[in-house]
Amino acid sequence: MRRRRGRPLNGWLIVDKPSGMTSTQVVGYARRVFDAQKVGHGGTLDPLATGLLPLAFGTATKTVPYVMDGTKVYRFTLRLGEARDSDDADGNPVATSAVRPTDAQLRAALPALTGNIMQVPPVFSALKVAGERAYDMARDGRPPELPPRPARVDRFELIDRPDADTAVFEVESGKGVYMRALARDVALAAGTVGHITVLRRLRVGPFVEADAIMLDKLAPNDDNAPASADLLCPVETALADIPALALTTDEAVLLRHGQKLGLFELEGRIPPTDEQGTLRVMEGERVLGIGRLEDGWLKPVRIL
Repeated sequence: MRRRRGRPLNGWLIVDKPSGMTSTQVVGYARRVFDAQKVGHGGTLDPLATGLLPLAFGTATKTVPYVMDGTKVYRFTLRLGEARDSDDADGNPVATSAVRPTDAQLRAALPALTGNIMQVPPVFSALKVAGERAYDMARDGRPPELPPRPARVDRFELIDRPDADTAVFEVESGKGVYMRALARDVALAAGTVGHITVLRRLRVGPFVEADAIMLDKLAPNDDNAPASADLLCPVETALADIPALALTTDEAVLLRHGQKLGLFELEGRIPPTDEQGTLRVMEGERVLGIGRLEDGWLKPVRIL
């Protein structure tokens, strides 16, 4: 068996992604700079977008789904009066409108786009249609008809109106919500068309802007030594906003070996959870992994 090249690093690096790079390019850059064996990311950002892109090294990749399930906060600038095929400034113009809605008209459009909604994704997206990526079909002049998908938008606010052509919004949402589609739809609901010119992600799950590091801070030094592993946050940082359940040593041993625990023995210790019953399982101060409440049992889902 061939040994994987690179250092076996484990942890999270929270990058402030620059505009113009794909998320995959950022992952590749980080892998090279850290000389790391395994790196993935916790939620794709469009090339135009900036902001938080959490990178998972080694065993941290096991916790990626929990980061992607976490709440995200975005800020975007909507250019009113012109629609583009990609719904952002990287696309080609496809429609124009002379209508410039008032602040009140824009705010009146927000409630229908808040809560549990059905959203039609942008045609320039990575979704697959009959085995092909939607963005490949769109580039070939065959834009697909994408069906609406469930999306959860917890907060959608107009926060600034620099001029008649421009509006700035802040959004708090669950996973899988397309900001480009929200921008497109709020413009349409207000009687005009529009596209995103600036998009920034401010939060992903437990990670916030204060955690982020600029890519140029990772540039190799004069001796070309790999970036320091001290820049990585612990693997369990990704689980910080999941309710915690303390186990005894004996209970931890059972769970670590894949056995489930009866809830009767845990009575009085179980905190409120999400709809899936997800818990961060603790052995003293150490994060053992992720468990789930199901059919009267605590079942191990992911042991770190």
